[in-house]
Amino acid sequence: MKSLSVRLLAAAALVCCMTAAHSQELKIGYVNSDRVLRDATPAKAAQSKLEAEFSKREKDMGDIANRLKTASDKLEKDAPTLAESERSRRQRDLVEQDREFQRKRREFQEDLNQRKNEELSGVVERANKVIKQIFETEKYDLIIQEAVFAGPRVDITDKVIKALNAQGGK
Repeated sequence: MKSLSVRLLAAAALVCCMTAAHSQELKIGYVNSDRVLRDATPAKAAQSKLEAEFSKREKDMGDIANRLKTASDKLEKDAPTLAESERSRRQRDLVEQDREFQRKRREFQEDLNQRKNEELSGVVERANKVIKQIFETEKYDLIIQEAVFAGPRVDITDKVIKALNAQGGK
């Protein structure tokens, strides 16, 4: 679906180019969204905020995983000398603890993804405003964010990042 919309956009751009070529030079820009979300100061700030917010839970999940591994190793080591009932009980406990750990890990991942989407949507919204501002002030005819290839002559990603960084925490 994404590929189809990119192709339709490219076809529309080509039609615009052919139509505008007769009357004037067409001004096209390209923005690498991935680079904006990786290199812009607001994106880095959002990433740092997420790391701070989730680092304790991530450490706790690591601790639980280590305890489960230790308990599993101990059971494996002790299994030959344990009575059948004790071995079964410890296996059940271990399976239950693992099930609980998997549930907590899923919840953690869902919470992290939700917060990441919230934080990045704010950055994307700000980036789109900056792109629109560049579009209007520099009189672009077309600015695209998805392209198979784009030459450095039309790449305005650095301008967008610079403008976002200049905004700071606004």
